[in-house]
Amino acid sequence: MADTATATNSEQAKPNIVFILADDLGWQDVGFMGSRYFETPHLDALAEQSVVFDQAYMYPTCSPSRAAILTGKQSFRTGCYTVPVLEKGNSNDNIFSRWTVEKEHPVYAKLLADAGYKLIHLGKWHIVGPYPQTEGSLPFEKKLGQPKNGDFSWLAAHRTAEIQQYYPTGRGFHENVGGTWWGDPARGHDKGYNAVGGGYVFPFNNPFIAEQDDDQWLTDRLTSDAIDFMQRHKDGPFFVNLHFYAPHRPSVARKQAWLDHFMNKPGDPSTGQGTGPLKKKNEIAAYATMVKSLDENVGRITNYLDQAGLRQNTVIVFTSDNGHNGLQSRNDNLRGAKGTLYEGGLRVPTLIHWPKTITPTRCDVPIHGLDLFPTFLELAGVADYQETLDGDSLVTLMHGKPLRERSLFWHIASTYKNPPASIIRMGDWKLIQYLKDGNIELYNLRQDLKESHDVAAENPEVAETLINQLVAWRKANNVPLPPSSSLEF
Repeated sequence: MADTATATNSEQAKPNIVFILADDLGWQDVGFMGSRYFETPHLDALAEQSVVFDQAYMYPTCSPSRAAILTGKQSFRTGCYTVPVLEKGNSNDNIFSRWTVEKEHPVYAKLLADAGYKLIHLGKWHIVGPYPQTEGSLPFEKKLGQPKNGDFSWLAAHRTAEIQQYYPTGRGFHENVGGTWWGDPARGHDKGYNAVGGGYVFPFNNPFIAEQDDDQWLTDRLTSDAIDFMQRHKDGPFFVNLHFYAPHRPSVARKQAWLDHFMNKPGDPSTGQGTGPLKKKNEIAAYATMVKSLDENVGRITNYLDQAGLRQNTVIVFTSDNGHNGLQSRNDNLRGAKGTLYEGGLRVPTLIHWPKTITPTRCDVPIHGLDLFPTFLELAGVADYQETLDGDSLVTLMHGKPLRERSLFWHIASTYKNPPASIIRMGDWKLIQYLKDGNIELYNLRQDLKESHDVAAENPEVAETLINQLVAWRKANNVPLPPSSSLEF
């Protein structure tokens, strides 16, 4: 009897975890990171009580970011370098990406389930492809494709056990709401982005969401299901993987009154948000309503946790999967946008909230999405995981203690907005090395956040140090290079 009581108390002591991942939300597309155009009062209030990471990074597109987050592994291990359908070029100059993360790479859900957590995934999944049974092994001779909008010919196969093993419930989650292969909700409609409502407005046409009579807006529905799950498992511990599709394109106005408000609101002269020609203003104003809706739903989550008396023992993690989409948003403080190797593609807003356990602060230590997997394991008390993890737990930073000195690495072996390259971030320095010919770019981000001046020629010793470290990292990990690369490692 005593042993059972001890076990029960141990389970209750583990914190609940709510992991909110936005899609294509830029580094300064929220008030707590400096925007004066977008309105995120709930997130801003949460940030005041959180550790806010001012230098948080992901991969520049969703597929490698989500694979890295969910497995804790770098792109060269999973084979996910960018979204397959976005890749350009041939198989000589690129290593074309996988859609599907293979089962040899465990997802954190399995470990947390074994540790006593009840888990739900809601929203975008994107680490399974439309045809996982035919992907085969790398390297691919040509990039992978996808069905046309509104084509559900793949669905019957995806309901089978063979492919469900790659879905959330096959990777350790107990429930799945809306997670499938596609990267935006418009895919369920024949007209895609041009469909009325673009998949954000009911009907959603997502076969993994059981539509309800009161459905209206996708972000609201996913939040309602998240709250329902927490209510059903309030005795805990629970893990909510709330990965919103929003604010990914298409930019659909949540409410006409909100759209009118942002159309009439002065733009932000620092970021350039809300400025420019009318067509651009229309797009960013609609996008702003989606950001406001996302923020409103974060408020619903925190309100529920308060009302249920769960707030103090619940860790909330909020971030985005890559930088802002340049077709939707803007940031004149950074170079590039989603898909690029520059800060506009890599930097994301990030906070971790845990009332009365961590001291609110701004943290300037560079972190990566790879760090989330080991963070979740440490929070859950899982200390015996033997698989390779490429990140570090952030729990030490959450408690105001220093993280080990380290560099951050990226390996992007296929072409989208930039040619294939590896990146290293060491201290204030960032070096990009292109894989075709070995050419480099070097930036001091503290002095030149916008990456306006390549200072490799002026700093040969720094460049050599970073190149040597990057090459050593690739060599130690046997990182693959495109066939036409002139580099040895």
